[in-house]
Amino acid sequence: MCLASFVLAACSPGETRVEEGNRLGEFHAANGSEPQTLDPQVHTGVPENNISMGLFEGLVSADPKELTPAPGMAERWEISEDGLTYRFYIRENAKWSDGTPITAADYQWSWQRALHPKMGNEYAYMMFPIKNAEPYGTGKLDDFSQVGIRVIDERTLEVELENPTPYFLQLLDHHSYYSVPKHVVLKYGEMTDRYSDWTRPGNMASNGPFRLAEWKIYHYVKLEKNPHYWDADNVALNAIYFYPVENFSTEERMFRVGQLHKTFEIPLDKFPDYKKEHPELLRNNPYLGTYYYQFNVTRKPFDDVRVRRALALAIDREALVHQVMYGVVDAAYTLTPPGAAGYEPPVLIDFDPDEAKRLLAEAGFPEGKGFPHVELLYNTNESHRKIAVAVQQMWKKYLNVDITLTNQEWKVYIDSRNRLQYDMARAGWIGDVVDPMNFLDLGLSTNGNNRSGYKRPEYDDYILHTIPGSKTQAERFENFYQAETMIMTDLPFVPVYTYKTKYLLSPSVKGFSNNYLDKYYWKYVSVGN
Repeated sequence: MCLASFVLAACSPGETRVEEGNRLGEFHAANGSEPQTLDPQVHTGVPENNISMGLFEGLVSADPKELTPAPGMAERWEISEDGLTYRFYIRENAKWSDGTPITAADYQWSWQRALHPKMGNEYAYMMFPIKNAEPYGTGKLDDFSQVGIRVIDERTLEVELENPTPYFLQLLDHHSYYSVPKHVVLKYGEMTDRYSDWTRPGNMASNGPFRLAEWKIYHYVKLEKNPHYWDADNVALNAIYFYPVENFSTEERMFRVGQLHKTFEIPLDKFPDYKKEHPELLRNNPYLGTYYYQFNVTRKPFDDVRVRRALALAIDREALVHQVMYGVVDAAYTLTPPGAAGYEPPVLIDFDPDEAKRLLAEAGFPEGKGFPHVELLYNTNESHRKIAVAVQQMWKKYLNVDITLTNQEWKVYIDSRNRLQYDMARAGWIGDVVDPMNFLDLGLSTNGNNRSGYKRPEYDDYILHTIPGSKTQAERFENFYQAETMIMTDLPFVPVYTYKTKYLLSPSVKGFSNNYLDKYYWKYVSVGN
């Protein structure tokens, strides 16, 4: 059968969408929310990244299981002995999906676009390891020729770093480092236009294993196999459909009746049943991510660290994880997930309602008296609502404060956080690389993903200069520890739990690898019985 709201074409008599997909080589996936945009230098969310990983490929890709660097658009690279200079050799058969050759100049132009202050790229800071990228990206330097990105010839790109950066090759697999087609972007606008028609079907060109075929707003995004991709012969799928299903119960029903190969998540109350009765369909593996609440520290009463700490200490994370989340995730007491690349962060918060009451009283709200009306914002999602309700009840029980819950559709929610139009908000950070820096730089005042108004010059200096200047792994980890101590003392972000995957996957899917970043390398995926 076909569900009416997601009909794409008539199913054959008695054939489910999954069966049809298996026959045609088409993958059907729920994808959480309607994409904000498909521009890789603008989008920030997981739903968009899932699509981008089909549309684009970086200079360097990764092994889908181990995440070790693997050739992408660059067939090979060389690194200087001092670790400061990288030279990349672009494949001779690297092309955009419209057949136009990809050159080193495309990467130079794209990275300038990603860094340009007018672009407002929230991931621009990920390029700051490159020499002079930070002053250019923050508007302190106007001359892009001083940034360490040089075209040697048509197929050779050289990159110079400020300091040796152990995870630099991993960064090149992130969407902020993808190249975008200059000839297409400029056809539909200016270099720094955040939203233009270049990402629409019929206009867009990409360089990944798939290209954009259709985008039916609030219905689906369809990708089709890209015949100009350098490794097209080894791409098994002919198409991928992404459905913006925000209701997890709906997507679970769609999966059950054969409409989806993969869900985005699974309703929490269904998890125990699947774990017991159908464990072969369930994916529940650790991955590098922290679910947290953030405060708008520019608004009262959250400009007072005592209030922030009081609320952080009044969350019973163990009860939340086991009673609300069915043990699907792990309680989080640190911003960086423990053990990331071997680093163990300091634990500076716990469940301590007595200390929470004392701090709130010290801040001028004894027994919660006089505490202002504030809202906790989350994007529309059943799990987020259940967690927010539980935390709301804890804050009432332990601190006698009343919090109003507000939910918004994904695009509106992102905009509200970007403009600091909120009091408290639910947030999540999934690692882009397996390195603690990727979590700690959330607190940078110049980081577009900070979204809390938090600014501390000493912290910025640690992230931008002290940690990158570390000479040994031990020194680097010690500097991570000191930086995390700073931000967990100030608490603009309050960790709630560390992520695990929790989705359903059809047994007809092959090559869908688990990895620590929960990244989907679509070129390796196939469907069939």
